[in-house]
This record gives sequence, C-alpha cells and structure tokens, in this order.
Amino acid sequence: MRVAVADDSALFREGLVLLLRHAGIEVTVAAGTAEELLAAVDADPPDAVILDIRMPPTFTDEGVRAAERLCATYPGVGVVVLSTYAETPHVVRLLGDGFGGVGYLLKDRVDDVDTLLDALRRVASGRLVVDEQIVAPLLAHRRRASALARLTDRERTVLRHMAEGRSNQGIGAALHLAPKTVENHVASLLAKLDLPIAADDNRRVLAVLAWLRAQADVDPAADPPAGPPPAGPR
Repeated sequence: MRVAVADDSALFREGLVLLLRHAGIEVTVAAGTAEELLAAVDADPPDAVILDIRMPPTFTDEGVRAAERLCATYPGVGVVVLSTYAETPHVVRLLGDGFGGVGYLLKDRVDDVDTLLDALRRVASGRLVVDEQIVAPLLAHRRRASALARLTDRERTVLRHMAEGRSNQGIGAALHLAPKTVENHVASLLAKLDLPIAADDNRRVLAVLAWLRAQADVDPAADPPAGPPPAGPR
C-alpha cells in the first residue's frame, strides 16, 4: 500500500512515517501543510492519505477541506483524518456524501498500528471508518435521537459496529452471532430508520450518517469550540 501523510507537527509526522514504513507501507510524501499534501497527491496519487484535521494557517478545518477535495477529485484514494478530539460536526461533514472511502480516528489510536493499518485498508477499499472511541459516546446520547429510540439494544450494538466500518461477517464474529442473525438485525434497524431499498444508495452508510447527524443536532456542546488547539502536544 502507498500512503501520503500530512501533519504540521514534525515530531508526530516523522514518528508516523517510521511506524508505517516499519509495517511495510510505502510513504509517498510526508507533508507539513494541506497545500503541500494536495500538490503531492495531484502529482502522484497514493492508495490512501492520512492527514491532521487542524493544520496551518488557521488550525481550524484545513484538514477537513483537504479531505473533501481529495474525496471529490480522487474517489479511489482512501482518506483517514486524525483528530485530537471527537468533533461530531467534522465527522458528519466528512461522511456527508454517504459513499465511504473516508475515516475519522483519534490521534491516540495511531500508536495501535493494527488499528491504523486496518483503517487504511478499509478506506482504500471504499469503506467507512469511525473511531470506536467516537462511536461509544455518541451512542450514550441515543435516547435524545427520536429516529434511534426505536432501535433495540442489540440493534444499537450492531449499528455501533457498522459505524466502525465492520461488515456483517465482522459484526457476527465480534458479537458471536450467526450471519443470518446479523442480516436480520441490519435489515430491522434500516427499516426502523426509514431507509428503504434503493439501488443508488449505500444504506449502511446512510444509517450511520442519520445517527451521527441526530447526535450533532441534540448535543452540539459535546465538541470543543473551533479555533487553535491548546498549547502543548496535539
């Protein structure tokens, strides 16, 4: 796999590059800004990109905007966005087109190389990845989202695993359920979320998006305000 990396912190960036190379990943570029990353991808598109959500010059949403451009221009390139915080509006914004190929991970997860590599493989294959540490707090507020209140506890658990990017087979293995049982739970929760069968829609991604949008609407205060991050390591 060929991966491009962008982070304004030289220490974090070089550490990430060493981690990836040690795992057998070819790093095509290690950029310090979103502009440098975009130029490198334009010249030589990789299989996937890892970039920080907050980069120069404003340290607000440069990474999100770069990810949006990459997804629009290079739909075959997977994009993993890293963040220090669980910022629901950015998650919803990144996943807004409903087509997958994008992931959102907390930086604390990067030291788990297996998790990072798994996320890269998933986004490179066009799948959706949301950090489980982001998924769990959002599910804790599920009672305030009317569309989700109809789901059973088991269906919410299945939805959580869907949000983490797992297939039916992966969900079954995690929950010790037969494939047919998982299929029934998925079909039931999709029906309860009013997502009818449509040939041109990824219903699994739309289910996750419906849940994320509901949480962003009912709990906007859960995310830190926009602006430069606090002093110290990000």
